[in-house]
Amino acid sequence: MNPVLAIKNVDVAIDRQVILTNIEFALDSGEILGLVGPSGCGKTTLLNTIAGFIPQTKGDICIEDDIVINTSHMLAPEKRKVGMIFQDYALFPHLTISQNIRFGIKALSKEEQLTRVDELLSLLALDGLADRFPHQLSGGQQQRVAIARAIAPRPKLLLLDEPFSNIDARLRHSLMLELRQLFKSQNITAIFVTHNKDEVFTFADKMAVMATGNILQFDAPSAICAEPANYQVADFLQLGSWLPCRISENTIATQLGSFPIAGGSNNISVDDDAILIKPQHIDVSASDEGQLKVTNISVTEQGYHYYLASSDQDSELAIEHLSVYSPEIYELNQPVNVSVRSHAFLTFTTK
Repeated sequence: MNPVLAIKNVDVAIDRQVILTNIEFALDSGEILGLVGPSGCGKTTLLNTIAGFIPQTKGDICIEDDIVINTSHMLAPEKRKVGMIFQDYALFPHLTISQNIRFGIKALSKEEQLTRVDELLSLLALDGLADRFPHQLSGGQQQRVAIARAIAPRPKLLLLDEPFSNIDARLRHSLMLELRQLFKSQNITAIFVTHNKDEVFTFADKMAVMATGNILQFDAPSAICAEPANYQVADFLQLGSWLPCRISENTIATQLGSFPIAGGSNNISVDDDAILIKPQHIDVSASDEGQLKVTNISVTEQGYHYYLASSDQDSELAIEHLSVYSPEIYELNQPVNVSVRSHAFLTFTTK
């Protein structure tokens, strides 16, 4: 069975400026992909290229069995059977909710249109709102209308540009769970753009981490967290703290001690100069002789969040920011001891 979307070796240049380089991945039916990366890395350009708003300069894009774009052929956006949801939803303010949803299905009979609208209003918990106008709805309801309008023609692929950025933080998580359940129940294949990695962990099956027009890593979010491809991926996703290190044949040397390179510690190179330490692998305790001191304190749902730093910043392996969580209360500038639990260590080169 062919994937719903297959992108092969796609480059995009606008006004001779290269925006995307060698983009390649595939999505199966019902999969949800989160595109994440810093501003300007090409996420929205990739979305617009798939939709047909921007031509590629090289490579192929296939949706199911149809080549929608290659070097000699470009299918018009309206013929690609792709639904698009913009960041500001782009609802028509002068049309009712029913009329907004019906906008893309005018080829159907009026009876079929109204039946589809009723079905989508029920599916998206918008019952009783058919005759209202967009300004009379909440942000979450407006987003549901935008989704209803986009999926009304039964597209093969749904594209969403920062769909949760305008939603109140208190409602965002529950809305993501609700929409994920909807997409799965309807077997909707989707790609969404976000700056927020937590949205990808909640909403997506696959993650593509992008930087400067390239996909640095494409995999399930859990797989990327477990084994980030490089320093850039791990640092952008803020998977832990960085400790300067030196690698010898059998040992990783840091200011917190030396760790043996075990069989589970893969792909460690003598050129690596930083070790990634995740908060769950750190134990902290008060000590007048502690090698680190507390430099910042905040309170989170996981307990007290501390940033620690080496007391002696002149050391070659000095630690600038070590993130730890603890139920214990420590004071600012209090010296503490830190130990690292044995695990499969991840080291990278920052150069």
